[in-house]
Amino acid sequence: MVATVVLLLLSANPPPTLRVDAEAGNNTLTGVFDAPLGERITAVSSGVGCDIQLDPGGRNLSGRCTVPLTSITVDADPTKTEHFRQWATNRKVDPARCIVAAQLDGVTVSLPQASGESTQFQADVPFTVCGRPREDGGREHVTGTVVLLEDGFYRVRARVEHFHREAYRIGPRFTEGWLARVQALAKVVAEEGTLELTLFASPPGHSARPRASRDSAPCSTRPSTRSQNEERKCRT
Repeated sequence: MVATVVLLLLSANPPPTLRVDAEAGNNTLTGVFDAPLGERITAVSSGVGCDIQLDPGGRNLSGRCTVPLTSITVDADPTKTEHFRQWATNRKVDPARCIVAAQLDGVTVSLPQASGESTQFQADVPFTVCGRPREDGGREHVTGTVVLLEDGFYRVRARVEHFHREAYRIGPRFTEGWLARVQALAKVVAEEGTLELTLFASPPGHSARPRASRDSAPCSTRPSTRSQNEERKCRT
């Protein structure tokens, strides 16, 4: 009987959630791989999405953040982007079915309580690429800050240093048809890089206003670089 009551209470009061909208267009991932004797390659995506649950005390986060492989472009170059997709999938998976994912499990964070307040966090987080975890079973060390904005959204900036792509089997030597080019590319494309994320998370219980079309209004459902005048229009 007691267990039944507890389950009913939990179902009636689901844990508060933070949501990062992958369709908003301003939740970004940037990966920089700078080879000392080769190229500086930048991979970017504006399609990061997260669904995160808070524990009752509001100090531990659990959930998942994902980035579709097809949302990532490399140096704004279609050829480099296609090569990266081949390397990430090893030409064994449809790129449209591949995602880069980070699993959050009991990440400790103190969410800011006042507008403009900032807090720091760090965590060791498991990543997967096309379902593949890091070969050594390890996690990536993530550091960052959370700021509470005036409209109640949380801005999260996170950084992952020493992200080794080959630990996830991303590269020409894991990809059929690329073996002959591996030696030539060895010093051109860096194996290790830095990932940076900027995310806007909705507060618990927030009901986002409908997204306006380009022709009807300058508003979007997420914070942006709008002018103060445009912000007033969005809030009326």
